[in-house]
Amino acid sequence: MTQHRVQGENRTPRGIRHRTAKESEGGGADGGSRRGRRRPRRGHRVLRWSAATVTLLILGTACAGYLYYEHLNGNIQKGERSSGDSKAKKAAPNADGQTPVNILLIGSDSRNTAEDLKLGGHRESVGSPPLADVQMLIHLSADRKSAAMVSIPRDTRVDIPKCKDPKTHHEYPATNDIINTTLARGGAGCTLATWQNLTGVYIDHWMMIDFAGVVRMADAIGGVEVCVKQNVWDHSTPAQRGGSGLKMKAGTHKVYHEQALQWLRTRHAWGSDVMRSRAQHMYLNSMIRTLKQQNVFTDSGRLMDLAEAATKSLKVSEEIGTVKKLYDLGMELKSVPTNRITSMTMPRVEDPQNSEHVVPDTANAEQMWRMLRDDVPFDDKGKAAAAKQTTDDKQATKAPSTSDDGIGVVVRNATRSATLGPVGGRAGAIAQELVRKGFTKAAMDGTAGLSENRTVVRYPSAALEGDAQRVARSLGIPLSSVRKSSDVTGVTVVVGADWRTGTSYPKQSKPKAGELPGNSDAINASESGKCMDVYAPYRF
Repeated sequence: MTQHRVQGENRTPRGIRHRTAKESEGGGADGGSRRGRRRPRRGHRVLRWSAATVTLLILGTACAGYLYYEHLNGNIQKGERSSGDSKAKKAAPNADGQTPVNILLIGSDSRNTAEDLKLGGHRESVGSPPLADVQMLIHLSADRKSAAMVSIPRDTRVDIPKCKDPKTHHEYPATNDIINTTLARGGAGCTLATWQNLTGVYIDHWMMIDFAGVVRMADAIGGVEVCVKQNVWDHSTPAQRGGSGLKMKAGTHKVYHEQALQWLRTRHAWGSDVMRSRAQHMYLNSMIRTLKQQNVFTDSGRLMDLAEAATKSLKVSEEIGTVKKLYDLGMELKSVPTNRITSMTMPRVEDPQNSEHVVPDTANAEQMWRMLRDDVPFDDKGKAAAAKQTTDDKQATKAPSTSDDGIGVVVRNATRSATLGPVGGRAGAIAQELVRKGFTKAAMDGTAGLSENRTVVRYPSAALEGDAQRVARSLGIPLSSVRKSSDVTGVTVVVGADWRTGTSYPKQSKPKAGELPGNSDAINASESGKCMDVYAPYRF
């Protein structure tokens, strides 16, 4: 009998009692003495517990996300944007208020870590200043519809400005040397300043990567596809010591680990340093295509691998030294269609002082630099309007502070170039022309040995900007070449290598989209069938 419930007792399974009608109306079992102390229903308790748990999970995830974000930020090494004497001027916005972005990518040959040493070089190199063996300018157009990648071969002889090491504060005097030595004369900021002076292009940021970083990035991406026409082995020979060790059979291969670095370092097997630049462009183009094909941003594991590899591999200029800024920059680059990305190498000729070096092919190189300065697309797929930057014809002018005969002007001869000596008498000729035009205070500066690729007019303070513009207009010099500078005390005309004859600055036609010099070795990023030709002694 004990197995039967007492008649009338209202219980549910597991001993939970149903409320009586009186209790349901608000009273307790004792007729109302427990009014207001009603126990919460189990469903409500579960909901509150679930809400609290979800809140904790969200907070925990957010906290973990924040800590991981800070961890990634902590990985990034930063440095001074420019540590050299440079006078390049940032491009003016276009009609929509947009400006181009220029990033200098530097590949360091540093062997100052065990990881780097294991990947290449000799132990004797440990502790030596690194060299900037890879230098490439990435130009993102103002409208974000096209991009360009321009390399300068490491053995290019250039004028290097005065630089200061941001760590030791040691000052290096201006010199003339091959461009890969700039990294040892004040870090990446000196390399950036050298590029700015050579090209006239304002460079917003730099990024630097070493041997170990290249390997980490290649592995995080899952390998980069490359191609050779013949079997290749870049090894030491009796005629040429050294070599990257790259060895692969003819055809297409994915390179990972150390082999990715070997591909980028190979020079002898391609025949020259210029051909090494081509191989590097092909590698980067392949990497771009790979990243665009991968669904990185919906694959959290792959995204974290890439983020970890990138932040550990890169040293960047301080103004982009956070994960968010690097991510935003990456998204802008990602938005450019592959067929609107053009890579090339600076037009160059053999150095008359050393046959193993090169110097800029003055006219053709200047055509390329001007396209970058004016944001003219390197491909011919863009609209003509894309090339219209707010330049000289739209630049605001200021009134001079006095009449022409009251403006003091100094003229300097800087017509020397890497391939041509100075033209004698240029400062005197232009000073005389200014006097003839009414600038009676114009005089020549006899300083010898100066070198400027482009003619400029410099002024020391805002009060003299209008005077400098007035002088420039009288000689036909574009207002985009009028620049404020701390190394002059008055309005100064610096006659560059682009003005070797005549007393009126030569008019220059505006470059057209896709109008590249023939010796620029241009490659479009959408061209996937490109293969490197192997120099005969390195075939097997």
